[in-house]
Amino acid sequence: MRYGMLMKSLGKESRAARERLGLTQEQVAEQLDLLPAVYGRIERGQMMPSVLTLRSLAQVLGLSTDTLLALTPADVAPSVATPPSEGNPSPELRQTLRMLRGWSPGKVKMLNRALKLVERTPKQK
Repeated sequence: MRYGMLMKSLGKESRAARERLGLTQEQVAEQLDLLPAVYGRIERGQMMPSVLTLRSLAQVLGLSTDTLLALTPADVAPSVATPPSEGNPSPELRQTLRMLRGWSPGKVKMLNRALKLVERTPKQK
């Protein structure tokens, strides 16, 4: 997503949440320790808040930062330990990934080399 589109999306989500809560821009700005004109620029998609302000904005409006940043669950992993979703992998691939998670880096490196050799092998007809 382009930066300008991200600012517009963040502003749109912020405004919708603020209105749902029945708050004015001034009230939200005060809770964020911002000037109302600065918060207005965020809502109009003309300014991207700092990371700390983004976090506070999410708390004040009761939204996740993922929502404010237009991220879907498929875009991010729930934690660092969980890789991002790759669509709907086959049962065989899921089983292989589960097995690999317990392997040492050395074993994974050897498997990677073997897979590269298999990949270079001409396809059989």
